[in-house]
Amino acid sequence: MTTVFVPRERDLGERRVAATPETVGRLLAADLSVVVETGAGEPASLPDGVFAEAGASVADAAPTGGADVVLTVAPPRHGEPAWEALRDGSLLIGLLDPYGNPDLLEALRGRGVTTVAMELIPRITRAQSMDALSSQASIAGYKAVLVAAASLDRYFPLLMTAAGTIPPARVVVMGGGVAGLQAVATAKRLGAVVEVSDIRPEVEEQVESLGGRFIELPDMETGTGEGGYAKEMGEDFLSRQRAIVARHLAQADVVICTAQVPGRKAPVLVTREMVEGMRPGAVIVDLAAPQGGNCELTRLEEEVEHGGVRLIGPRNLPATMAHDASVLYARNVEKLLHEMIVEGGIRIDLGDEVLAGAVVTHGGETVHPRFVRSSEEVAG
Repeated sequence: MTTVFVPRERDLGERRVAATPETVGRLLAADLSVVVETGAGEPASLPDGVFAEAGASVADAAPTGGADVVLTVAPPRHGEPAWEALRDGSLLIGLLDPYGNPDLLEALRGRGVTTVAMELIPRITRAQSMDALSSQASIAGYKAVLVAAASLDRYFPLLMTAAGTIPPARVVVMGGGVAGLQAVATAKRLGAVVEVSDIRPEVEEQVESLGGRFIELPDMETGTGEGGYAKEMGEDFLSRQRAIVARHLAQADVVICTAQVPGRKAPVLVTREMVEGMRPGAVIVDLAAPQGGNCELTRLEEEVEHGGVRLIGPRNLPATMAHDASVLYARNVEKLLHEMIVEGGIRIDLGDEVLAGAVVTHGGETVHPRFVRSSEEVAG
């Protein structure tokens, strides 16, 4: 019988887990055996007992002899149970940060491990239920607004009181992807006036459907890239964009930065000068902080102040809402794994467009074209 192992996450601040009792039940129904490491779900308010009730085995270590499938959130590290469970021919599914972890992927390739990076799931209709980037970005966008609201020195909504009227807060969202649109929806529900800057013109309709206002970038090329993601733009484009956006930031109380380009450093959209043009007491929450930040003053995992403007650079907001983030992520993983289950076993079909887009290593080879390294690069 095919054995699936779900380890406890070791990364500092990572509170999510890659399976839930719900997904365990579905894997068991597909004739797979599931082993959950002791304490794996506790940070997400999922104690060992609920996994046992769902039919999983709860153990202090990885299965003897390894597992056929290992489901993780963060990439495994040497010496950890998730790493020790991997063997030649096994399958690893997780948020593997393939652009930032070439050495890890090379080591796993050398061990004959098939690696599937959840970040690389193609954004096509059939794969929507597997799209972990979107499910987790939605949580990040929601939480970013709450973090900003808690740090702001004023209300979000318009208030009419006996002492007079309080105008609504003004929020600018940089980037209209999944996180940005969720930030728009959340800020609007709190009563703010919301504007959005994005280099993809098709985002305008989505922004307006949520009650936001789209900041027009006239006479500029589209920034739509592969798979609907934003593409990397040149410095001339970015400088013109900054000039337009600066006028809106000068009136903003909150800025939520979400703009990222897969595999690239985040574009700098908010300069020091733009921050210095904002009012004291304003707040910037930069979700792109792990990729360098959309604001040039952002510091990862720090809260700093510049000219009275508070800048917050969180690393992993979805993990701060670990229960629901785990529920959604585990469903994404389980849906993807079901694409590979054939009569209780695992089959990797690289002719399938979803797997072709997400599998990085297989059969001792790097098979994803973006990550193929020549023998000279490996030797060097």
